[in-house]
Amino acid sequence: MPTITVSSFKGGTAKTSTSLNIGAALARFHKQKILLIDFDAQANLTTGLGYDPDTHDSLAPVLQGKKNIRDIVLPTSHPRLSLIPADTWLERVEVTEALAGDRYSHERLREILKPLTKDFDTIIIDTPPSLCWLTESALIASQYALVAATPEFYSVKGLQRLSQFMQGIATRHSLDILGVTLSFWNPRGKSNTAFLDVIEETFPGKILGSKVRRDISVSEASIYGKPIFETAPSSRAAEDYTALAKELLKRIRSCRK
Repeated sequence: MPTITVSSFKGGTAKTSTSLNIGAALARFHKQKILLIDFDAQANLTTGLGYDPDTHDSLAPVLQGKKNIRDIVLPTSHPRLSLIPADTWLERVEVTEALAGDRYSHERLREILKPLTKDFDTIIIDTPPSLCWLTESALIASQYALVAATPEFYSVKGLQRLSQFMQGIATRHSLDILGVTLSFWNPRGKSNTAFLDVIEETFPGKILGSKVRRDISVSEASIYGKPIFETAPSSRAAEDYTALAKELLKRIRSCRK
């Protein structure tokens, strides 16, 4: 069962929309049982799937040993797509109670997820846009990482620090970078070549061919609390996420060889 962490170094990279819609595409078009984990205290993935983060338990009590992970899994509008929501308690969970005195606390998520290996085909973890305990824990719990970026200066500038962060984790934990996915893509953008050159230098050979074009349908889908395939199935973003999910499956198969 592959576990994929979706990461970025800054907000506004469509990281959450990428997590949500790739998961939905794998469930809908590839018949996989998918678990989406919202591991960001902002809880955008949770609200993007129609849930109020203040009314459901997140991974916080599970990490503290107070709940079983299966007790917090929620259904979504698609029968093969499930969610573990987030809440504000996640933000400082590593310095509270049982985790505060555990020097190996960042490895706890990996152990917590093990019972779910038979329940799901793929787990996708949406992380905060920062290099924090939550992001490190998610990467250690994953076999694969997907980097979310946009073709603009601050997004690309932060990729080098994210690359160094991932390389540090890879020295003590097996982690394959599946690729860098670009959102808000304008095929006619004047600076595309310059941005792609910087990304290629930082993550050689990792730029994904399937890029997600700018599309208002993505933000509209989040208002309805559903994947884009349910609200705008004929949109260009739906087409792009379908292609991206297919490309990621090929990369996973390639990594396994």
